Amino acid sequence: MEFGYTTKYLTRDGEPWFPLMGEIHYSRLPRNEWRESLAKMRAGGIDIASSYVIWIHHEEAEGEVDFTGNRDLRAFVEEVGRAGMLMWLRIGPWVHAEVRNGGFPDWLLSQDFQPRTNDERYFAQVERFYRLVSAQVAGLFHSQGGPIIGIQIENEYGHCGGLTGEAGDVHIRRLAGIAGSVGFEVPYWTATGWGGAMTGGLLPVMGGYADSPWDPRLTAIEPSGNFVITPERNDHNIGSDLGLGAGLTFDPTRFPYLTAELGGGLQVTRRRRPVAHAADVAAMSMAKLGSGVNLLGYYMYHGGINPDGRLSTLQESTATGYPNDLPVKSYDFRAPLGAYGQLSDSWQELRLLSMFLRDFGSELCRMLPEFPPDNPLEPDDATRLRHSVRHNGEWGFVFFNNYNRVAGRPSFTDVRVRALGRELPPFEVPADAYGCYPFNMPVQGGTVRFARATPLCRMGMTTVFYGDDIDATPGADVLLISRDDALRAYLLDGRLVLSDDPIIDGRCLVSRPDSELAVTARHDGAGRVVLGISGYDPSAHDYGLRLSYRGDSIRILIGGRLADDDFWADGTHYLGLRRHGFPDEIVVECAALRQDAPVFLERWPFLDADSACAVDGVTVTRTDWIPLDLGSWQAGEVPSVAAPPFGTWPTPLESPVEPCRESSTVGIG
Repeated sequence: MEFGYTTKYLTRDGEPWFPLMGEIHYSRLPRNEWRESLAKMRAGGIDIASSYVIWIHHEEAEGEVDFTGNRDLRAFVEEVGRAGMLMWLRIGPWVHAEVRNGGFPDWLLSQDFQPRTNDERYFAQVERFYRLVSAQVAGLFHSQGGPIIGIQIENEYGHCGGLTGEAGDVHIRRLAGIAGSVGFEVPYWTATGWGGAMTGGLLPVMGGYADSPWDPRLTAIEPSGNFVITPERNDHNIGSDLGLGAGLTFDPTRFPYLTAELGGGLQVTRRRRPVAHAADVAAMSMAKLGSGVNLLGYYMYHGGINPDGRLSTLQESTATGYPNDLPVKSYDFRAPLGAYGQLSDSWQELRLLSMFLRDFGSELCRMLPEFPPDNPLEPDDATRLRHSVRHNGEWGFVFFNNYNRVAGRPSFTDVRVRALGRELPPFEVPADAYGCYPFNMPVQGGTVRFARATPLCRMGMTTVFYGDDIDATPGADVLLISRDDALRAYLLDGRLVLSDDPIIDGRCLVSRPDSELAVTARHDGAGRVVLGISGYDPSAHDYGLRLSYRGDSIRILIGGRLADDDFWADGTHYLGLRRHGFPDEIVVECAALRQDAPVFLERWPFLDADSACAVDGVTVTRTDWIPLDLGSWQAGEVPSVAAPPFGTWPTPLESPVEPCRESSTVGIG
């Protein structure tokens, strides 16, 4: 298999290739969970796992190098290969990643040279680090039969620190040259390109987030340009806590439009705590597709937990000269997969895009975007519908995004779009809707002239859509389902299966109550609650604990050690208990949130007088893997199934049976 790129798209064996990429940090996850996490990513449609190699996680003390346990990079890359995925390594040396010093060890900052400059003493240290990393992944590059196809050099260089102009490009080219000289061998070399960052001629990758937790303001901010359908690739706001937004430093006509940092969620800061919703991620992604993107890369796709440092905590903080304070442990990011591998609504939403791109992405790559004159380019323009057309000269898609995170948008009726020299049938776009409608689309047995529905996938010869209606020629092999059913849809062995619970690697991951589990709670001083849990079933896959609380933040201690923490954003926090050995006692310490606190919240909790400091309740839910048997289902059927509360999977069901969603719940007064 050969990988390459044109000025418009990536290629695989010479053909257009539209992959999905998701960020997962191996050093922020337990090694014994990597396989399951990657399986969930793969089931969500991710083709490429990307990861920073965080220097301070591997060499916190100078000369004391650690690539063992959760930091075992080689073992992680091998696991990626076993999962049937490809790998994109982001080797820094500066990565940001909301980690201490942007990933630089403290000892590096104490040297008698300035990091991220063209000082040869700095390059010597980078070369030593690159050699350490290269030795870990030797033999795992694609040309050697391994999964690694891409290397990203640095991060936001010249935008968030570093040099600009020709000196900045020299720096990036020098780093890439060092990496190549010590053994990195890949078809794709990339650098982040937004906000005036220097790319040194490498393949630029872009980004965009639904909101800005790093913004210094304590008020609602303006609507994000990332929900606009626009030919502009740049996001001026990424990294604005550390740098000033500026234009592109490369010629976009020379490179395909690729993203590596679309926000799969948002990591809150102490100052600012916007809540990421599934529609934020999905609508932004649809807007980027309409803008001409040919690679969707998400940061983060899988959240994590910061490892314990030997010399300090390892989170970004104002104590290290950075503008923001982050939780000491939690890097959940409200990502599609959370810090404990829990699946969020955005995981389901992004699966719709992944199914679409798996079957239609190669064709989409060949379709250049056209932006109608009435498509608004300003984020605060609510008078016109955001839309574009991508086509190949014969057929294509109308993309639209009528979702806005900050301010609502009106419905649009009698929308009329011209494509390929004619006016398409009129359609309506409700408020908060986003999607893409095909026209002149060839399908088995005919043509979809126009559909007020979004393509989902191909099921054998049948093209499946979700939405309102399809205008197709007689004999066209199409199937229309609802959007709700599309969110439950899985394509297995050529058959579409609707399931209320996620299907991963031929098994269903089911959440259910456990009547034997007992949860108690007692107050142990102001803002401190001790939870007791007994009756675990050792055969259970996991138990998930969800806390409801009101306060500025919580600290979760297990065995006297800080296991997790959270800054209040919506009043809930999830803790996977298997990772902590199914503990029988958990201590929750809540810090007060005061009415005059210098913090932005999308909504405030109920305050007792002028503050809040309370753990209000806890819910514990058991999860299990249940095998899925498709043997008796016939090709072409679309069975609807749900997991029973106990036991094994039944024979195919004629109608859905809702699984029990209750759980062990304790209110704390």
